[in-house]
Amino acid sequence: MPNFKNSRMAEDIKRELTAILRELKDPRIDKMLTIVRADLSGDMSNCKVYVSSLGGMEKTKESVQGLKSASGFIRRELFNRLKMRKSPELTFIADNSIERGAEISKKLNDLL
Repeated sequence: MPNFKNSRMAEDIKRELTAILRELKDPRIDKMLTIVRADLSGDMSNCKVYVSSLGGMEKTKESVQGLKSASGFIRRELFNRLKMRKSPELTFIADNSIERGAEISKKLNDLL
């Protein structure tokens, strides 16, 4: 049976992380950074956050380094905004899905 509370909380985390990313002032974090997916563990103690950037994979990896250094601030903000019992440990992972999607779209347009 699917755990609806877990999936709902993952969506809430994704929404709030998007708002928090806009407030960060680190120059390593790309302004066009997108949160692709947030996977929350069953006990809600760990959360894998997949991020992607329009600037390519190198810019995404640089942004992940900035996010890792700001993870303490992000966790505290997330805890305060969502009124959670305990804030999950955030792991940021670079993902190239936006870049890959643009590549596929370009190939499809070339076929037409």
